[in-house]
Amino acid sequence: MLLAQAPDAEALYKKACALCHDVRGAARIPPRETIARMSPELVYESMVSGLMRDQSVGLSDADKKLLAEHITAKKLGMTKAVMTGACAAGRTFRMTGPNWNGWGNGLQNLRFQKDTTITAEQLPKLKLKWAFGLPGTIIAYGQPTVVGGRVFTGSANRSVYSLDAATGCYHWIFEATGNVRSAITVAKVGDRHLAFFGDSRARAYAVDAETGKLVWKATADESNLVRVTGAPAYHDGKLYVPLSTTEDGPAVNPKYECCVSRGGVVALNAATGAKLWTAYSFVEEPTKRGKNKIGTQLWGPSGAAIWNSPTIDVKRKVLYAGTGDNHSHPATTTSDAVLAIALDSGKIVWHRQLTPADAFNVACVTPDKTNCPDPRGPDHDIGSSVNLVSLRNRDVLVVGQKSGIVWALDPDKQGAVLWKTGVGRGGELGGVQWGTASDNTNVYVAVSDIVFQDPELKPGVRMKPDPKVGGGLFALQVATGEKIWHTPAPPCHDRPGCSPAQSAAVTAIPGLVFSGSVDGRLRAYSTRDGRIVWEYDTAREFPTVNGVKANGGSMDASGPTFAGGMMFVNSGYGTWGGFPGNVLLAFGVE
Repeated sequence: MLLAQAPDAEALYKKACALCHDVRGAARIPPRETIARMSPELVYESMVSGLMRDQSVGLSDADKKLLAEHITAKKLGMTKAVMTGACAAGRTFRMTGPNWNGWGNGLQNLRFQKDTTITAEQLPKLKLKWAFGLPGTIIAYGQPTVVGGRVFTGSANRSVYSLDAATGCYHWIFEATGNVRSAITVAKVGDRHLAFFGDSRARAYAVDAETGKLVWKATADESNLVRVTGAPAYHDGKLYVPLSTTEDGPAVNPKYECCVSRGGVVALNAATGAKLWTAYSFVEEPTKRGKNKIGTQLWGPSGAAIWNSPTIDVKRKVLYAGTGDNHSHPATTTSDAVLAIALDSGKIVWHRQLTPADAFNVACVTPDKTNCPDPRGPDHDIGSSVNLVSLRNRDVLVVGQKSGIVWALDPDKQGAVLWKTGVGRGGELGGVQWGTASDNTNVYVAVSDIVFQDPELKPGVRMKPDPKVGGGLFALQVATGEKIWHTPAPPCHDRPGCSPAQSAAVTAIPGLVFSGSVDGRLRAYSTRDGRIVWEYDTAREFPTVNGVKANGGSMDASGPTFAGGMMFVNSGYGTWGGFPGNVLLAFGVE
């Protein structure tokens, strides 16, 4: 139902929202035309209790409803999707069979799956089996977890779904208090199987994996500016939850008091949700640090978010996590760093900083740079989970960085650098974004390096990616960092507004590595020589098993997951100029 335009609605939008959302292309800030594809309920809830709660202070409830309806051109209460395709009751959940559990398919976060029957010879027979539509959203970023014949996935509409892996019918739907972009981690705790995840309001959850009933919900961090992006890691009765932050976006407003949030890891009792310890990325609490040129109070230090899933080192009794940049000065020695944190106490055992003095927020790439730190850093976050690779005679920590450099660190020598190899130019949206994969011989690295034709974010001007620049996949030898092969990204001239950037996490199986592109294409590469041996275009509309209208778009953040003879992958990423989408795709060999 289209809504007649209220006479003051546009003026309210320009006053309350345009400063950020008309700066189209800004990282992590969806442009207005992208928000318009959301449901009004999702937009309204984001202002009431979600990511936009702090930015909506001063707006009345009527204002929030008016904005939600005006931006989406749809009436609240009239757009709720009718979900079909419920599974028949009867099958008991068991953690048997081939699984892909959590973000990296194991404590070492290798993103490698040997338990699959899909081979290079079968790729011509790999066909779409079913598609599931995520209602009310324009982004599909919750990487599918596959355990016991079920697919668990979160969504930007706050729902977590448990689907049948073979057919796509749904067993249950759970509604969280915020967006769920973390992968789901499933574990047996006591006498029941629990599905763990986090949301955009820094809540951590345990729900019964069979029924979807809430077992516990815990506040991982009290700050309204903290969220959970990476998947929680489970080990020995404890759940390790990474803490990310949201402040780099609001900093574009010169009246915003930047910045006070900080990243970290929280350990919870997996059975009860009780907090055991919190390890912040830096110990010092943010304090007042002068004022900006218009008199707004500034704070620091801040940031060093952890937006990757922790890697568990059972032998050394530590976890590893990569941190992002600081959002304000002073810069800390633990930003853009790999942290080794003791599993039992939360003490930072050692850290290895890979880029020093990196203070940056989104104001640095907008015309009004009032809140940009001076000097500004290069925004070289570590967004990838650490690969804990076991070679014949040693363990190696491999991690990709937005600088365009892949690093190998020695876990027995406080993260001493073993080698570093450049694979891209790097930058705010460049280098290695979301994750590498390793088969314990090579590490496979996708590169973003997206380039915009006008690099400065300007109000009302959509940033256009260069269709010829970005992307590429590398294979590096873990022992030495030597480049085994490099496959450049094919250009994407056939699709207006496209980019060949490969930002999404990659996934490896024996003989093959899979990488999604911002232009919507998923490709399989030979691990022997890097040849592209299979390709599928996801940027189109799909009929769905649940009756929700759905289409694919840019492939970003999460990568494909494999279990047995099936592959599962999300498509759609409607931020910073990417193609919106809301579909989960399941492939199998016919």
